[in-house]
Amino acid sequence: MTDASLRPPASAHSEADWYQEELPRAIRPHRSHPLRTLTAVTLVVALASLLGISSAYLVIEREQPLDAVSIGPWQAYPRAGTAEADPYSVAIYTRGAVIPLASGEGLALVAREDSAGHLLDPTCIYRIYGQTPSARLWTMTAVDGHGRLVETLPGRVHLASQNLLRNPDGSFDITAATKPQSGNWLPLAANANASDGLRLVLRLYDAPVTTGAALDGVSMPAIERQGCP
Repeated sequence: MTDASLRPPASAHSEADWYQEELPRAIRPHRSHPLRTLTAVTLVVALASLLGISSAYLVIEREQPLDAVSIGPWQAYPRAGTAEADPYSVAIYTRGAVIPLASGEGLALVAREDSAGHLLDPTCIYRIYGQTPSARLWTMTAVDGHGRLVETLPGRVHLASQNLLRNPDGSFDITAATKPQSGNWLPLAANANASDGLRLVLRLYDAPVTTGAALDGVSMPAIERQGCP
């Protein structure tokens, strides 16, 4: 028997040919072109950067800090103004030029909805009633949907606790409306549109409730819509 008889026929495939032709395309060994690899890496980095910047912008644009503690229609941000504040909330306050109350000064609570869950409308009339947590002083301010002060008929946009008419049990009733109301009147924007938005900001000064745990079980005023034009 000669060596020639032991050789495989010319039509037989070598091991390299088997790997190249029989394996699925997805797992065939191949060498990428450097330019194609660079393009793919650049595209991935660009898409990741765009996604990160877009998500951060959307969070900041919402103008509502994170880590909120909700009590009925009111939301508090106990970590605002502290070293524990998250970077997104810090960016929101910085972008809006807002200086939050420090933990030793007090606490601000914001209402964007009434007690029924409807967005506040500056053209409507609201009854705000009940009690607040104990504090040396508190104020309630009406601002627009972006947190800006508005122009009202009497020229003021807030009520203070020391000038409030109260019920015998210490509770109070406040009417928030554009036009003058009897009793405790919180003026709303004189020429407001529903699209302007409305927020009620309750600031408690020198109050013991300055942490999330201390807010558990406290009594907060209810917000009831009385009517809209």
